[in-house]
Amino acid sequence: MKSTTYTENSIADVARELLSSVKSKTLCLHGEMGAGKTTLTKALVKALGGSDSGSSPTFGIVNEYHFESRELLGYHFDFYRINDETEALDLGFEDYLNQDVWIFIEWPEKIPSFLPEDATHVHIKIVDALTRELKLNQ
Repeated sequence: MKSTTYTENSIADVARELLSSVKSKTLCLHGEMGAGKTTLTKALVKALGGSDSGSSPTFGIVNEYHFESRELLGYHFDFYRINDETEALDLGFEDYLNQDVWIFIEWPEKIPSFLPEDATHVHIKIVDALTRELKLNQ
């Protein structure tokens, strides 16, 4: 998957296709406010078999997701509200990255120094009110 256009009705299929295409469990989600980064993350968590529906962690910065078995699936970070990338270190971001779990990062451009080299970058562009374009850089 290099580029695809989708609507919310087809996001489950896009999430499955994206997961089968990525080389890394760290996904950096780029896109303007309202582009659908959290909606895509919810679909990815569901496609992975997560028991949590997912929500934007904007106010708490990080959400934790689990499989039905309660085993850890991964973490969802939203760095929109941080002012300095070193705030990610205060959260213990490096410790999160050292686990073998899925990592979903919204607003990764706020923490460029701390992104893993093998991270997959997912760019979401608003085409119109219902349609989004997704491009993958890995």
